[in-house]
Amino acid sequence: MKHTLSVLVEDEAGVLTRIAGLFARRGFNIESLAVGPAEKSGVSRITMVVPGDDRVIEQLTKQLYKLINVLKVLDITEVPCVERELMLLKVNSPNSAIRSEIIELAQIFRARVVDIGDDSLTIEVVGDPGKMVAIVQVLSKFGIREISRTGKIALTRESGVNTEFLKSQPAEPKF
Repeated sequence: MKHTLSVLVEDEAGVLTRIAGLFARRGFNIESLAVGPAEKSGVSRITMVVPGDDRVIEQLTKQLYKLINVLKVLDITEVPCVERELMLLKVNSPNSAIRSEIIELAQIFRARVVDIGDDSLTIEVVGDPGKMVAIVQVLSKFGIREISRTGKIALTRESGVNTEFLKSQPAEPKF
């Protein structure tokens, strides 16, 4: 199972290296990693997606707390969250008919064309990781030249609304 960890750290040189080293020494992979300033000055938030069962994640969490500069570690996998990722993808578009079709498909995903070349389009997509997979599948028939993804970022929902739970519910009948 993939777990999403949100780690608050002091914004100091070498913190990310120590965390990556911890994972490497234990033979664990980090599938997604995003780092940036947090809400408080001098603190950064690291959001990472890590494969492993609950026992492994508990062990990693304990090890992370032992590192200098780690302030807080949360496994937010089962917590209602807002999750987003940014992806840029360059798609072949050899003629105007194909270019129009790609632009139409991008609009369905609320993606934006951010660059146009002689025979390619670069598209910016923002959304949950499932949206990223879906648009890649749809556009792959045109030939994808390059992809660059940021990795998942996430914050817990103050409302407590679990959108994954809501997606699984049947629509209420309208009277």
